[in-house]
Amino acid sequence: MTSDPPFSTVLVANRGEIARRVIRTLARLGIRSVAVYSDADADAPHVREADVAVRIGRAAASASYLDMDAVIAAARETGAQAVHPGYGFLSENAAFARACADAGLVFIGPGVRALDVMGDKIRSKDHVAASGVPTVPGFSASGMTDAEIARAAEEAGFPLLVKPSAGGGGKGMQVVGSPADLAPALSTARRIAASAFGDDTLLLERLIERPRHIEVQVLADSHGTVVHLGERECTLQRRHQKVIEEAPSPVVDAVTRNRLGAAACAAAASVDYRGAGTVEFLVAGDRPDEFFFIEMNTRLQVEHPVTELVTGVDLVEQQLRIAAGERLAIAQEDVHLEGHAIEARVYAESPERGFLPATGDVLLWRSAGEVRTDAAVETGSTVTADYDPMIAKVIAHGADRAEALGRLDAALSRTVLLGVDTNIGFLRSLLADERVRSAAMDTGLIDRLPPFPPSEPTARAIAAAATACRTDAPTAGRDHASPLWTSRSGWRLGREPQHPSLFFATDDGRILSSPSVGADPDAATALDAAGAVWVHADGAAHRLRPLTRRAATDARLAARERAAAASDPELRAPMPGAVVAVHVADGDEVAPGDLVVTIEAMKMEHPVVAPHGGAVRLDVVVGEQVRRDQVLAHVSLTEAAHEAADTPS
Repeated sequence: MTSDPPFSTVLVANRGEIARRVIRTLARLGIRSVAVYSDADADAPHVREADVAVRIGRAAASASYLDMDAVIAAARETGAQAVHPGYGFLSENAAFARACADAGLVFIGPGVRALDVMGDKIRSKDHVAASGVPTVPGFSASGMTDAEIARAAEEAGFPLLVKPSAGGGGKGMQVVGSPADLAPALSTARRIAASAFGDDTLLLERLIERPRHIEVQVLADSHGTVVHLGERECTLQRRHQKVIEEAPSPVVDAVTRNRLGAAACAAAASVDYRGAGTVEFLVAGDRPDEFFFIEMNTRLQVEHPVTELVTGVDLVEQQLRIAAGERLAIAQEDVHLEGHAIEARVYAESPERGFLPATGDVLLWRSAGEVRTDAAVETGSTVTADYDPMIAKVIAHGADRAEALGRLDAALSRTVLLGVDTNIGFLRSLLADERVRSAAMDTGLIDRLPPFPPSEPTARAIAAAATACRTDAPTAGRDHASPLWTSRSGWRLGREPQHPSLFFATDDGRILSSPSVGADPDAATALDAAGAVWVHADGAAHRLRPLTRRAATDARLAARERAAAASDPELRAPMPGAVVAVHVADGDEVAPGDLVVTIEAMKMEHPVVAPHGGAVRLDVVVGEQVRRDQVLAHVSLTEAAHEAADTPS
């Protein structure tokens, strides 16, 4: 491999942590980097870190990062020779690869044929099967009526997995356990597929129960060399979205690794693959030596850092050199897996509220320095609803799996993000689960977990919040002669300072009072625009809203009254988003738990259900943009619903 940089200028057609990660390698190789950004990302870290940055459109991805003409114009304007697409957005778009070639730009990815074949789940499955790669039994629903699909499904047998043929990331996938579940699953899958990918063609496959998700990283140059860099275990998923990944898999032995690697290399070679790619397999939970091809991702994966940590190979550098026509300097016998690496994806979401996406200003960001952290944010960043909610990845390496697990948990406990809800607490809970620690996992494990409870601030966390209030939050609107009256310092004439109890409300309505214990000396705090205190203490983050003694008393009384009263008739939006489906009509009778409205936000659909039985009055229509807590519908208790609610169970 030559030490000369393969290009002089490369445009990174992406945002967030992957843009920053690519820019790091470009800088190390002495390559001038060009960032692109939307209006929402004008102050984003990747914009400042690149050598040059070009605005390409409005906040919506369709008007910026997915605008092929704007990206290519930016490349031409800045003299870029090549375009690195990252992952997501245009990374697997064959039309974009063609447009780059037409513009005289090198697309840092595979050729158009590979993108065309592997970009379609149905076509890719048939194609690799012809090369001897094992595939999951199933059928394409292309051109079939619902009645024909139902007959084919009966023949294939239940349970089945319905998924869009185009796209990836688990979007639109529906599990069908019986014939009665098929029609609504087809409707939902088509709607999501059409919205996300512009193609509602569906594929139905036999559902491998309690499967493990194993993927193999491959590298292939334009001179016919294909190697694999071992496997990654991506079994821990929520709604088909990966949450924690590791390399190597704890259940794959050397013999199976060689077989998986050979199958992955065969799949890549069958389409004359070029660059870095990932071949994904399902492995039967009770037979880890039996595996089936799912799909090939023709790009860099989110979880690529775990492979980098156990192999020592910079995958972005390999992509650049392969795209420049260089031969792979890595032979299969050169690949050795050293130790174990585990990655946790940090999402802006609220696990306590059913993993709803979260938005807001990052008041304080501090990563754990002893591990690798690839972050999209820093202090002062804003997390919006315009893009994917993943905001960071924390990756730990150890001599073995137990050490890597311990290092990852410790790093998460020291990762500080205040101002936006995250899943860090949930990640730590998941890592502590005995099934995860013993590697007795399957892809449904997270979805079977009970609802994640609201976190309980420790006494030292509440004390830290109280200290922050006394120090940083003087009472507003009063004009006293001395600041002592507003400092909350506890000062008294002729007496030792005393600190009266302060009261706080949590986001789920609990009322807390400050204890007499000392604050966590390592605590970090910040105040948001609403006057709430965010505190990171004892390895967890919390948002606490200061209350006066009277407000605390009133809140407790109101909570008792709500508990004694009937359910709230108003259905409110759990997050900002777009109404993509209304499932009832005005005046319809619904039962508790019936689906009323579906909202889409951050590329995910979120159902809003009736809290009790009654008659519905709708306040929104399909296509409407709604705010968090906006009233979507009213469910008024009818006489029958009152009687049902009053009947003892």
